[in-house]
Amino acid sequence: EYFDTDDRDWSGEPPSAKGLAVFRDPNSTKRTATSINWHPETSGTTSKIAVSYSILSFQDQRFQSARLATQSYVWDVINPNTPDSELCPPSPLCCLRFNPKSTDTLVGGSYNGLITFYDLRRHGTPIESSVIEKSHHDPIYDVYWISSKTGNQCASVSTDGQMLWWDTRRLGEPVDKLLLSADAKNPQGCPVLGGSSMEYNKEIPTKYLVGTEQGIVLSINLRNRKQNNGISVYDTGPGKHHGPIYSIQRNPAHNKFFMTIGDWTARIWMEDLKTPIMTTKYHKAYLTAGCWSPTRAGVFYVTRMDGVLDIWDYFYRQNEIAYSHKVGDASLSSVALSNGSGRLVAVGDANGTVSLLEVCESLAAPQQNEKNAIGSMLEREFKQEKNLEQRDRDLRRAKALELEAIKKDSTIEKDKKDAKMEEQLRSVDANFLNMIKEAEDDESKVDSLSGPAGLVTGEGLSQDGSA
Repeated sequence: EYFDTDDRDWSGEPPSAKGLAVFRDPNSTKRTATSINWHPETSGTTSKIAVSYSILSFQDQRFQSARLATQSYVWDVINPNTPDSELCPPSPLCCLRFNPKSTDTLVGGSYNGLITFYDLRRHGTPIESSVIEKSHHDPIYDVYWISSKTGNQCASVSTDGQMLWWDTRRLGEPVDKLLLSADAKNPQGCPVLGGSSMEYNKEIPTKYLVGTEQGIVLSINLRNRKQNNGISVYDTGPGKHHGPIYSIQRNPAHNKFFMTIGDWTARIWMEDLKTPIMTTKYHKAYLTAGCWSPTRAGVFYVTRMDGVLDIWDYFYRQNEIAYSHKVGDASLSSVALSNGSGRLVAVGDANGTVSLLEVCESLAAPQQNEKNAIGSMLEREFKQEKNLEQRDRDLRRAKALELEAIKKDSTIEKDKKDAKMEEQLRSVDANFLNMIKEAEDDESKVDSLSGPAGLVTGEGLSQDGSA
């Protein structure tokens, strides 16, 4: 009875992780573990992971093999030697997800742009597959089951710039489609953005977040399709990533905030602000994937190209990594945490190996008042960034007004100079006209004096002479 409520404080325990199992791609041609998805009903006794395998490198030499493997697998974590189920798509899968409503079914996105639907109760071949003419034209990098009455609808994104909605009972053609353009009214003049990752939360059923290969974040609100097709474009300047966004995910405890993984940084955003509110320091190696902890509001995981898994704990400190774990020499490619305790971490690499790690209790058990503290911290950073944005806007407006005033002053000065010049010209014209008038008057006076006076004088002399 003394131990009914276990309120131990794990914050003093140093962070750590240990390896539990390794799941290796059974095929001889080693492929990248492109995505990992935990079974929705993960528990201590039954835990499964769906892993998609594909080669994403363009024109890779392994493509020259006539018998390139296309299989992906579902593994049981207690049996790492052989896969629990084998899926045989027509083209290698880039993403794979369990259906949260019907956990025996999965949807996968293929390298050639096809959507395939599987049922583990039957066999590994797809139950339904989309038609290549009406599918994506590039690899499908992410797919999500979405909220619907039947539980059969999903959405997919691809680097071909399309977002498509599907009904897995009829995959002949998509239910709806959207072009990922920053300006829906002028798609010709505005470049189409290629989708490289997606986030969907059933608590916000009409909103989607899409990370693009151009490093720009897009928010899609289906309730607002009249305005730019419902697409809102986030920072395209200093706030955007310098490369593709490989992962995008909302914080499980605070849905308004989300994280993006790209280039050498992880960035945290607030959906009402177009610029990131927090950015990690630049990591030593390129980042390839990331996700939040499902149990701790301030913890997130990022995978690196040098084979290291970094764990950040914002409840502890924001400027340094809490724990780094060297998984292997190969480049890491994907990461996913179990929904239950939050202690099981599955990490995939470029050789098709998935390592199952167990993190210590301090990285998984919620700390006292952590949710509120992280919420307050994110709100504070949001307000600070908003104030900075407002100040920048005010400064730009003041500068514009100043330039306008200078321009106006210069115009007034110019007008004054023009008026003065015009006045001088008028006075010169007036003086010139006066001079001409005076000259004409003088000439007329001379003419009037010389003419009649001469005649009188002549007559007088002749009279004197005759006299």
